[in-house]
Amino acid sequence: MKTIFKIHPIYYVVAFIMIITGMFKDFIYVTLLILIHEIGHSIMALIYGWKIKKIILLPFGGITIFNELINKSLKEEFLILIMGPIFQIIFYFILILLNITTPLIKNYHYSLLIFNMLPIIPLDGSKLLNIILNKIISFKKSHLITIYVSIITIIFLTLKSFKIKNLVLLFILIFLILKVIKELKEHKYMFNKFLFERYNYNLKFNKIKYIKGINLSKMKKEYKHFFYDKKYYTEKEILKKHFKH
Repeated sequence: MKTIFKIHPIYYVVAFIMIITGMFKDFIYVTLLILIHEIGHSIMALIYGWKIKKIILLPFGGITIFNELINKSLKEEFLILIMGPIFQIIFYFILILLNITTPLIKNYHYSLLIFNMLPIIPLDGSKLLNIILNKIISFKKSHLITIYVSIITIIFLTLKSFKIKNLVLLFILIFLILKVIKELKEHKYMFNKFLFERYNYNLKFNKIKYIKGINLSKMKKEYKHFFYDKKYYTEKEILKKHFKH
């Protein structure tokens, strides 16, 4: 059976450095913090029946990748997102009660929580931003704004890392910018996947949105759409023409 856990090569380097410098216990607890955080995401995802593709372990956190439709409930996305930090906080308080925390574990716990909520793809903060945006505006605009906010945040932090001469932060930001660039390149594919899911699957939505003209970029998550161009067309009719063309 293929394992869903993947360890990024960078993590082995960090592990080696921490072990040879006498911080083996700290390394174990830091690893547990990351794993518990990702397990929080995963447990809530499994409750909703989401399929987990893989969990990637990184020195500054983890990434859980799901093999699911884009048109999933925003409520489910939010609860899956929030359970990561909640599980991490619960685990950290258990460590406090057992009196096995160290200054390094304490700093890493809070750093992971704060850093992970930055609005940078693929961190939890970018997912939260995208969920909020999808409640207000179209899927396409939400995705693009999340990418642009990620880029702006990375630029700001990069300048900050040069100012404070933090090479570790700079190294992490290089990794993140590569992820954001990849997301930008895949924007068109993501939008087409969003549309194709609605055309290919019999998805049910309670809310209705009327769109003047045949403008697919105005389509929102969790809405069923009707398009008006001299007469009304259903979402399925427009998407059938779109993909046939």
